[in-house]
Amino acid sequence: MRVDHVSYAAEHDGLVPTAERLAKQLGVPYVNGGVHPRFGTKNLIIPLARSRYVEVIEALDHPAADKCSFGQVVRSRSEAGGGWIGFVLRVDDITTVEQRLGVPSAEGNRHRPDGFELKWRQVGVKGLQADPQLPFFIQWETDDEHHPSRSGASDVELCCLQIAGDPDRVRAWCGVGPDYTPSTLTFDFVAPHGTPGLLSCTFTTPTGPVTI
Repeated sequence: MRVDHVSYAAEHDGLVPTAERLAKQLGVPYVNGGVHPRFGTKNLIIPLARSRYVEVIEALDHPAADKCSFGQVVRSRSEAGGGWIGFVLRVDDITTVEQRLGVPSAEGNRHRPDGFELKWRQVGVKGLQADPQLPFFIQWETDDEHHPSRSGASDVELCCLQIAGDPDRVRAWCGVGPDYTPSTLTFDFVAPHGTPGLLSCTFTTPTGPVTI
């Protein structure tokens, strides 16, 4: 289990201007990720080092966005002004997460502009919707060579996530012990003053650290 990507909802001026701002801050060009037909969303990708990426995402004017939990989460965050939605954990066997959470995973797919179809399964979005400090989980069903982080070369690395919330609550949701510490990322938990959730992400770049 590892952090796969972090998701950022489009701000009021839309998906492309939002992605342009983030890409400029990080010094990494964004690429077109495509449309998620099952979720009623579309995204732009900012690739990072260590097989991670930033997903900049917006909800479409489509019934799927209103019916699907993920579409609802994205639309709600954008309507509130946009910003970080949360972080997503990659697992090798999503059935173990399904059993622990007691819910089935959902199929996900999107076609890249070159026509290649990415496929995955995800679970735990309703947990994120109810308690935004929590991640959801993804198992990729396409080869690593097609992982979104491979959509461009990048030496920018995600190094820290600042979360308003309870580390014990997050560890329990993730199914790890109370002493578990990630080896390649730092999690900075602060007591929430209001709604818990992902507050900021810090990246190492060739010109120094950048916090968004």
